[in-house]
Amino acid sequence: MSPTSPNAFEVLCQTRTRPVVTAEFPSFDGGTLDDIRAAAEKLAPWVDAINVTDNPAAHAHASNTAMAIALTQLGFNPILQVVCRDKNRLAIQSDIVGVSMFGVQNICALTGDDVTAGDEPEARRVYDLDGPQLVKVATIMGTGMYLSGRKMKTAPHLFVGAVENPTAPPLEYRAERALKKVDAGARFLQLQIHYRPEQLEAFMAACVANGVAERAAILPTVCLTKAARALSFMNESVPGISVPAATIDRVTTSEDPKEESYQLVRELAEHALSIPGVAGLHITDFRHDDSVRRLTEDLAIGPRFEEQHAHSA
Repeated sequence: MSPTSPNAFEVLCQTRTRPVVTAEFPSFDGGTLDDIRAAAEKLAPWVDAINVTDNPAAHAHASNTAMAIALTQLGFNPILQVVCRDKNRLAIQSDIVGVSMFGVQNICALTGDDVTAGDEPEARRVYDLDGPQLVKVATIMGTGMYLSGRKMKTAPHLFVGAVENPTAPPLEYRAERALKKVDAGARFLQLQIHYRPEQLEAFMAACVANGVAERAAILPTVCLTKAARALSFMNESVPGISVPAATIDRVTTSEDPKEESYQLVRELAEHALSIPGVAGLHITDFRHDDSVRRLTEDLAIGPRFEEQHAHSA
């Protein structure tokens, strides 16, 4: 594939011939290319693209740019997450144009968790740009210019996306914020982990009404966990995630919490895919077993079901 032509993830987000499936790549704290390849081979057959995180939860990990370049050179299709927390606009633009020279095309803009969420809360915040501004910067760069107007030697082919939280207050503002990101150039939106289906429905209805769902591929996120402890942690410690007490109790009181945790996610995923305007799913995996494969097979989504969806179209 030419580095200037759309990659398969971009094409699928635009054509939506079947549900789009993405998943989060594990963070690395060292290792080798063989380690990266082994981790990617566990995900790649089941998903269309792999998110490379940028110091998630304000914890330092291996460079997002290095990981994205490694995955590209190994033959995988990464989505480079870029957060506003750690770098100013000069460094961010440098990272984006740098990875594009190695064939990385997919960019996902995030504001980023505050440093107080991490293990080095004394770190200085940057936030030179916010989420919608970062989307606009990446979109401008895709035309072959830096934010200053200075021209690049070669315009990078960039497919720009962003994130949004359908369940964080003020709820009525979330679809409007999504529209700002789409107006800035976002062509896919990966949503925050949700455990309140009715709020996702309301968000999607608003995104259908304001045109966001037509202009960008919206991917709700489901999170594979093993037990109620992870649900309680997210509810108590992760800003923007609210888990109903009844949901936590359902897993806690189950005879097989691990299986019940999986069934909960399967139900949330099935529900999300049934909502008008939803283009697919993003999967976060805290189980680190074969659950990504199992979920995509149970739902009959992902690249392995390409032909099946083509016949049913």
